[in-house]
Amino acid sequence: MKQYTLLIGGEPVATSHHAAVANPSNGEIVGYMPLGSEADLDQAVAAATRAFKSWSRTSSEKRAAACRAVAEKINEHAEELAQLLTREQGKPLNGLGSRFEIGGALAWTRHTAELDLPIEVLQDDNEGRVELYRKPMGVVGSITPWNWPVMIACWHIVPAVRAGNTVVIKPSPLTPLSTIRLVEIINEVLPPGVVNVVTGENSIGAALSAHPGIAKMTFTGSTETGRKVMASAVATLKRLTLELGGNDAGIVLPDADPKAIIEGLFWGAFINNGQTCAALKRLYVHDSLYDEVCNGLADYASRIAVGDGLDEASILGPVQNEMQFNKVRELVDDARAHGGRILTGGVPMDRPGYFYPITLVADVDHGVRLVDEEQFGPALPIIRYSDIDEVIARANQNPAGLGGSVWSSDAEKAKRYALQLECGSVWINKHGTIQPNAPFGGVKQSGIGVEFGTEGLKEFTTIQTVLS
Repeated sequence: MKQYTLLIGGEPVATSHHAAVANPSNGEIVGYMPLGSEADLDQAVAAATRAFKSWSRTSSEKRAAACRAVAEKINEHAEELAQLLTREQGKPLNGLGSRFEIGGALAWTRHTAELDLPIEVLQDDNEGRVELYRKPMGVVGSITPWNWPVMIACWHIVPAVRAGNTVVIKPSPLTPLSTIRLVEIINEVLPPGVVNVVTGENSIGAALSAHPGIAKMTFTGSTETGRKVMASAVATLKRLTLELGGNDAGIVLPDADPKAIIEGLFWGAFINNGQTCAALKRLYVHDSLYDEVCNGLADYASRIAVGDGLDEASILGPVQNEMQFNKVRELVDDARAHGGRILTGGVPMDRPGYFYPITLVADVDHGVRLVDEEQFGPALPIIRYSDIDEVIARANQNPAGLGGSVWSSDAEKAKRYALQLECGSVWINKHGTIQPNAPFGGVKQSGIGVEFGTEGLKEFTTIQTVLS
């Protein structure tokens, strides 16, 4: 079984210790992650610092061309990356699984390559000229999660590099192998040291976010860990982009057509087996449609094949890891104990691996953990309501504020209610459909800053104003 290496300054760096990475579908070993040390991290930051001197002075046109070349390399290795991703993450190859994720990584990379931040002339008159320059920051530290490891790595790396920065990335120890391979592929076209990868346990991430050689941290993951990243960045006043947890509310208005929205509701909640920050995690349905929506979702769920990700017939796979598997089970059990009605699922599947079925829980309300906490798995609470103004207020009571959605046959009316939701992104008659030209980020405890598009690219720059 392959022992992977770190990649620092364009060269593989072996480590003396490794950790096994297992397939969540069956427990089989996929490969061995190198356990980097703080000395390895120092070496990676030093390599990135050296590379920054020349990369930051490379023209915007050449950096754009380099990002296009990265996209073509991802495209060349798409199936290889998808197969490795499925084996370590668990998601199916088909549907909205690994091939979809690699396609998303490719789309974001191509879009970001075409972005630019030209000089802005703020004033040019007889009193003087004022120009605003966007300049790269230095070395960017990246910490990525286990749910969409390749695509989120591209979300972090590509805009940082496009803006003229260099990168040290530390992926989740649960899904490090596809990111290592991605960085190897990227290094086939970028200069040595522009993108480096150091893997290891969570202590390496803490050291990265505290490292004095890191100018900015970008982190995607839980709110709890985001607080730690923010705290460790204080000593050096690092810039931060934090995309943190969500507990997204979806509100079905009484004029919605249940038959037209069932598929969108389902995939809004269960894309990637519910293991998505901006998945629909609390569904509020008006009393007049409640039973029809519940029955429609249960019927749709019954037709979704859950199985090993390498089986081309599988539509959803396992929960990625034991901790998350146990949390989903615990939240569903708690909801059942507090009067929740299990429409489908509700108990672990009788097979090897971390398989938990699609679970719909009706007749729950605020005060039940499945409603109040982010489940991050294949379980959806469905909450009955009768007053729209009251339900919007209740949806906003949660400390998270990543995404939200309103479902209605009247899009303009839905938009009026959507604008009252306290979240960074809001969708009408869909949920979680992010795109590379639309800024994405959270409010409240769901994060700081935005990703994607020109606004996301700006997050990897500092402003210098020139007055003449």
